[in-house]
Amino acid sequence: MTRKRVAILISGRGSNMVALIAATRAAGYPAEIAVVVSNVVDAPGLARAREAGIATAVVDHVPYGRDRAVFEAALQRALDERGVTLICLAGFMRLFTATFVERWQGRMLNIHPSLLPSFPGLDPHGQALRAGVKLSGATVHFVVPETDAGPIVMQGAVAVSDDDTRDTLAARVLAVEHRIYPLALRLLAEERIRVVDGRCVIEGASVVDDVLVVPKI
Repeated sequence: MTRKRVAILISGRGSNMVALIAATRAAGYPAEIAVVVSNVVDAPGLARAREAGIATAVVDHVPYGRDRAVFEAALQRALDERGVTLICLAGFMRLFTATFVERWQGRMLNIHPSLLPSFPGLDPHGQALRAGVKLSGATVHFVVPETDAGPIVMQGAVAVSDDDTRDTLAARVLAVEHRIYPLALRLLAEERIRVVDGRCVIEGASVVDDVLVVPKI
């Protein structure tokens, strides 16, 4: 199978970007990072990508004001120039139009630091702590026009402690993000994901029998 060409879209430091780049360098990984694109000129992740030998591009959203369609046209040109076939959002802080999302339907992944559909949107860790949940985690999902609402590809969970803060919980969830995002991209690149009635069916996947109960008494 030909390796899929992936664009990682960032707006900041690119923590998940680094994990994806590292994963794609493993022997036999079915995707390669063709380009890292940022909408922020001085995003720290751009330097990290260049240090890793990855091509970068900047499509600054500021000159386009509120015209998302024109911004997306410029972004699409940058993707086309690199022959991109899959997109991974990694802290990309721009909302897309339905037209752009539909163009990339089934080929654009995002990662969110909660167990969706719980706690979508902003401040998921704060939402989780206020709700008093005992488990939180991260979710890789397909991007759809609605925020954090696409079919779920993969999830990973961590226990929530009574003394957790946003920062301590975020740190443990981030470690999960770095683990599951490369695995989800592998599944997509290997064409092992089917979306049936809004649910992802994974070819060859197995179910973990372990049960995590929190708190431990």
